[in-house]
Amino acid sequence: MSEKDLVAAGGFVILFALMLIRVPIGVAMGLVGVGGFGMTVGWRPAFNLLSTSPLRTITDFNLTLIPFFILMGVLATRSGMSRELFRAANASLGSLRGGLGLATVGACAGFAAICGSSVATAATMTNIALPEMRRAGYPDDVSTGVIAAGGTLGILIPPSVVLAVYAYITEQDVGKLFIAGIAPGILAILMYMATVRLWYGRRLPAGASFSLGEALRALSGVWAVALLFAAVILAIYFGVATATEASAVGAVLTALIGIARGRLGLRGLLDSLVEALRTSVAIYTILIGAILFGYFLAVTQVPQNLTQFLIDLDLGRYGTLALIMLLFLVMGCFLDAMAMIILMVPIIFPVIVAMGFDPVWFGVIIVMTVELGLITPPVGMNVFVINTIARDVDLVSIFRGVLPFVITDVIRLIILIALPWIVLFLPQTMN
Repeated sequence: MSEKDLVAAGGFVILFALMLIRVPIGVAMGLVGVGGFGMTVGWRPAFNLLSTSPLRTITDFNLTLIPFFILMGVLATRSGMSRELFRAANASLGSLRGGLGLATVGACAGFAAICGSSVATAATMTNIALPEMRRAGYPDDVSTGVIAAGGTLGILIPPSVVLAVYAYITEQDVGKLFIAGIAPGILAILMYMATVRLWYGRRLPAGASFSLGEALRALSGVWAVALLFAAVILAIYFGVATATEASAVGAVLTALIGIARGRLGLRGLLDSLVEALRTSVAIYTILIGAILFGYFLAVTQVPQNLTQFLIDLDLGRYGTLALIMLLFLVMGCFLDAMAMIILMVPIIFPVIVAMGFDPVWFGVIIVMTVELGLITPPVGMNVFVINTIARDVDLVSIFRGVLPFVITDVIRLIILIALPWIVLFLPQTMN
């Protein structure tokens, strides 16, 4: 083993040790990146990186879409759009057996289209949908399982902050990645709804029926969400605006709608800005740490060595892909979605390119794998978020309720790996 290999191995050991003692992952990656780069190349170049990389990251125009999309989600929540989505979905589907579960999946999908965060989607819908399902007589394991699974749609259905970060790391077109997530997102919604009906249907009561007038009034309340989704996604699809420009339009439009409807005052706007700023700073901290860690990976040639190692295993394209996905699932026991993407993608992306997989397709597949990690034991981030809000529901019950959706996710991954055109046909029609 060469000196560079020893430094690389030591760097990873220190990185995971720092994470185990709860050092924030962005800080941990930054410390290991600068330290490892200094040991390999020299301390003066390492300190130069520390002084230039953070500034270059926070002033990168391509990354400004992250705080704008986060602000868009925060403003939408404070404007009451999430409750309107649930009411509309309930009015459309609630009278069916298991209809509240179907409505929850639909509301999660709608909120994901203006939020971009899985954790935020799960937390919001726990507060809105769980009390309704309890009043209707739903078992807690079923209710929380539906919400945990539906929450994962937040990082797949565009606009997705995780897909935006993947695009930045791999230098892919973020607009194409957003559009690529639409068809798999629709497939996920349909399969989750089918799971509710087929797996839990006999255990669940039918909800209250709505008159045609009540249903139309409930549906009319979601015009704002439809307008926002259309303004952002259609602008990207037809090339009217870049993803960054569309994110700014979306944030401003969300604020204007909230103000015009009397749901956002000066205090609400200021609170939304502060909340979005906190979340954005956390993401930028991880990104800066990842970039510093990336320099360390480059000089120790970890990606190149890993690529050669996996090729030498001679598992074939799909065997190698399965191994990488398994690695992400294991990492999901320790890290959240953003941390997994930022830490692992720079290492395994050269392998994917060498194997001849489409980078846009792989982005969607790996985000879906990360989704799966958000609801699988022992540490499913969405499950813990729901447990934090609904403290009277134990973790075992939530994991039991989410198990059918884990099986559904595995089937969906197999379908999209076998039929990659489902992911790629929309991006290929873009200008």
